[in-house]
Amino acid sequence: MERKGNVLMQRYDFGRLLGQGNFAKVYYARSLKNGESVAIKVIDKEKILKVGLIDQIKREITVMKMVKHPNVLQLYEVMASKAKIYFVIEYAKGGELFKKVARGKLREDVARNYFQQLISAVDFCHSRGVYHRDLKPENLLLDDNGVLKVSDFGLSAVAESKSRDGLLHTTCGTPAYVAPEVIGGKGYDGAKADIWSCGVILYVLLAGYLPFHDANLISLYKKITRADYKFPSWFSQESRRLIWKMLDPNPNTRISIAKITENPWFRKSFNPKPVPDKTDAEKLDYSLVADTNLSSDLGKPTSLNAFDIISLSSGFNLSGLFAKSYQDQETKFTSMHSASAIVSKLEDSARQLRLEVKKQHGGLLKLQGSEEGRKGALTINAEIFEYTPSFHLVEVKKSGGDTLEYLQILEGLRPALKDIVWVWQGEQQEHEQKLVESF
Repeated sequence: MERKGNVLMQRYDFGRLLGQGNFAKVYYARSLKNGESVAIKVIDKEKILKVGLIDQIKREITVMKMVKHPNVLQLYEVMASKAKIYFVIEYAKGGELFKKVARGKLREDVARNYFQQLISAVDFCHSRGVYHRDLKPENLLLDDNGVLKVSDFGLSAVAESKSRDGLLHTTCGTPAYVAPEVIGGKGYDGAKADIWSCGVILYVLLAGYLPFHDANLISLYKKITRADYKFPSWFSQESRRLIWKMLDPNPNTRISIAKITENPWFRKSFNPKPVPDKTDAEKLDYSLVADTNLSSDLGKPTSLNAFDIISLSSGFNLSGLFAKSYQDQETKFTSMHSASAIVSKLEDSARQLRLEVKKQHGGLLKLQGSEEGRKGALTINAEIFEYTPSFHLVEVKKSGGDTLEYLQILEGLRPALKDIVWVWQGEQQEHEQKLVESF
């Protein structure tokens, strides 16, 4: 199986690049068989093998094959060559729902229509034992008819992922949309966590901005835990009551999807699309995806406990962990990726910026300029601290060379690392500010 010229495996005519991330590029394509427009996600097999993401790819394939629903972006087929994996997926011409919200709040009837489609999709996913865990407007796409499509199941979990206590324990998602029990770290019900995220989304659609936003992450999480938010004056009483029940910080009393679908406000003009008969996930030949295991020579990153993290910040203000400090020539971010994935991305990004990479012990990387600068060769330390196996803090700091050169490199490094960053304070504030300004 190969891609020759602009034709993939004599089946798809490749077109323009739609987007790209750390391990994949997405292209517009057209089926040579029936002329149908599709999107093809091209994944670099060597990279995902190197950082141990093969199980995540398998899970994403399995999940997308399980959730065949009109409001879920469909995976049509998976193909592979020796070097690449190809996901042929439904093409959502309308782009992200976020772009509509960024222009301002939606009319109540329009917001309700999108919300009805979202709940229909999430309800179906839950019926198949699939929990999305990263629901937000950026992951809700629209086709050319304006039909909503839930996408990006990379962080999803299936019922079999639950621990013996029947709960999920991986902290993941996007801070402003994540449920308080996910942050708490004591385990959570994936379905109830998704309902919270849907409540945040409904608020955003109707308001044009987030219910919870704060430059200080500790303050943000406190607001989420207390459900500390206010309704704009134009919210109807019916929508307020529904959102209030969804944004219940106690998951045990939070409204269920069954109750949401019975809600009078929700049911107005509700016209659910027919769902295909329930079928088992297709049997897939995973040998196409991976036939080997590559190990990493990364040393174990330094471990941090909660007290270590607090001690790194000033006055218990965790924004100090993430905001850039030119005075100290350092910046920090958190990542939900594995240490090996973080190292791989740092290495790739550094080489693109013409920096030499040297691995040290304890999760430390040294990035060094090849040319002598005004104050000697630029040297940057990137150190990875492990809070939990799925939560890392990365500190990037100048240890030698010219500060101006360092700041220029940092400006190139920040966007290059976007695929592995969970919270980088500057990016989160920019995201929230866009929503606030749009209102």
